[in-house]
Amino acid sequence: QVQLVESGGGLVQAGGSLRLSCAASGTIFSINAMGWYRQAPGKQRELVALITSGGTTNYADSVKGRFTISRGNAKNTVYLQMNSLKPEDTAVYYCAARSSSGYWDYWGQGTQVTVSS
Repeated sequence: QVQLVESGGGLVQAGGSLRLSCAASGTIFSINAMGWYRQAPGKQRELVALITSGGTTNYADSVKGRFTISRGNAKNTVYLQMNSLKPEDTAVYYCAARSSSGYWDYWGQGTQVTVSS
């Protein structure tokens, strides 16, 4: 099992920045990618960014050039640096881990990000 704990959400004005953190523990050797999803009220959960165990990153078109996903030196921590935030970025952000099964099997509890206009 893998446990994920997020931190760093909050309220920010449009144009501002936030940094989300996610710490993984447990059987982390089974993870081949970590990522951030978000879900806004009335919308489906969407993948925002991911980083593989090899360091490859991928981003949703809506955040390219504004968000950056990275890993800590210990590689059990993942960060999401969010710059130039927009009101439409308002959502609950979830850290997730993908196992060797190919599925996003592990999820954090979520952290609220609110961007005011």
